[in-house]
Amino acid sequence: MDSWNESCQACGAGNGPLTKFSLGKDFFGRPYDRLSPLSDQSPKWYCAPCSMHKNLQRDFRDIYDEFDKLRAGHISELAKGDEFRRASLRLQEILTMLSAPQQQSPFLSGYDVTLLMERLNTLTMPV
Repeated sequence: MDSWNESCQACGAGNGPLTKFSLGKDFFGRPYDRLSPLSDQSPKWYCAPCSMHKNLQRDFRDIYDEFDKLRAGHISELAKGDEFRRASLRLQEILTMLSAPQQQSPFLSGYDVTLLMERLNTLTMPV
């Protein structure tokens, strides 16, 4: 797929360059590869706003997964005080971005972010 002449696979916009992210690090700094044999073999292409929202979704999902581990009593990055605070701050940032005018996300709802923030607030923050 040519990234310059197709439309965004989230919003359908076709008026600009599209990007995809196949390698990188998750919110907690762990490497990931979206093109690995275990992931989607047909990567999606997104316009700049949708790429930003896809990154917000990825951070939300990473934090949510660590929250589930912590709640289940498993080893979690959120058991570290600094990571817990950083994750809480990131959720606040995500909610702020989703609340901005003209920032409807095709991937993530403000309700889901608020719910996770409330659940995190019920936990005792690690020191």
